[in-house]
Amino acid sequence: MTTDRTQAPATGPSPLVSLAYLFVFLAVVFLAAAAGGAITSTSVGTWYQDLAKPALTPARWVFPVAWNFLYFLMAISAWLVWRAAGSFDRAGFALSLFGIQLSLNLSWSIVFFGLMSPSLGIAAIIALDLAIIGTMLAFFGISRLAALLLVPYLGWTLFATYLTIAIAVLNA
Repeated sequence: MTTDRTQAPATGPSPLVSLAYLFVFLAVVFLAAAAGGAITSTSVGTWYQDLAKPALTPARWVFPVAWNFLYFLMAISAWLVWRAAGSFDRAGFALSLFGIQLSLNLSWSIVFFGLMSPSLGIAAIIALDLAIIGTMLAFFGISRLAALLLVPYLGWTLFATYLTIAIAVLNA
């Protein structure tokens, strides 16, 4: 009597590989966050402090707390897309959009804080808003949870859009 020992092919990466990629996604996202934070720190205590700010501007400590939480959600979201798609090939378009929005996120810090240009910051953050929406739509087709995890990020970025526009207007 012989038994068939063939198994169905695995549907996804092993748990160890999956965990390793989670740490890769976290590292990539927090590397971008660290770069943005380094740029922001060059003028947040000087130039930014002296700007006229709109109503609803949060206390200074709120920004790093909110952003760290949002960066964590972003990394988890991208990882879920990679896992759900089963490969970078299948998740390529969605993860490319994710990379674009992450780059635009960093570019806003460069333009607003590095170049000290709220008016150019408006263009950068509107492009970021659109890129986040595009990323969410692409993620939704692969993992609804991944798309939903980006909702707080979009909300906070839209709030940052209000702050950016108001600062540009108040300091023109």
